[in-house]
Amino acid sequence: MDIERNIRDIEQRIAGACERAGRSQEEVTLIAVTKTVAPHAIEAAFKSGIRHFGENRVQEAKPKIEELESLRKHVTWHMVGHLQTNKAKTALSIFDIIHSIDSLRLARILSDHTKKKLPVLIEVNVAAEPTKSGLLLHEVDEAVRDIGRLPNLEIEGLMTIAPLVNDAEEVRPVFRRLRHLGEALGLKHLSMGMTDDFEVAIEEGATLVRIGRAIFGERTTP
Repeated sequence: MDIERNIRDIEQRIAGACERAGRSQEEVTLIAVTKTVAPHAIEAAFKSGIRHFGENRVQEAKPKIEELESLRKHVTWHMVGHLQTNKAKTALSIFDIIHSIDSLRLARILSDHTKKKLPVLIEVNVAAEPTKSGLLLHEVDEAVRDIGRLPNLEIEGLMTIAPLVNDAEEVRPVFRRLRHLGEALGLKHLSMGMTDDFEVAIEEGATLVRIGRAIFGERTTP
């Protein structure tokens, strides 16, 4: 697995998508998602220029991030998976930004226990898939208003996970709807797009793309 080569390939594809959309590549941040990825592979990605890393599970991320303490002040750790309320306090000790705020209850716990202003994104289940977390489209306005009143959270944008499809063009409307919603709410970030659909997501306005498999290869464990 040539991690550096994979990263260069992803960066070229990001550049191509930005060019097609008339955007600057600097508008898009590549988050390397390291679920099930060993610390040595994360270090290799860091040496290849990655400064943003994402994890899906608090219990897996905590020992890994602690082992990589030497990188801590040089990188940003993103929580990109579903965050259970009973793991919220632990998440505060290891993550710099939370992408998956899906309830006012979770937001309140984070606000009550954080020691600093915490950047967060609201997770939106744009396609209303019953198996996925996230607020439905009609719930977002009220949630942004209520969460925005909490003293220690800073809503920076919206996040979504598009349905799994064979052709990324099929989920373009999902990304477009999230962009329109983000614009209406005046939010600056859209976290959308993964290995199979990030180019379409960028064309539709993504500012944060979450790439795991295309950098680190297929996962070997669940």
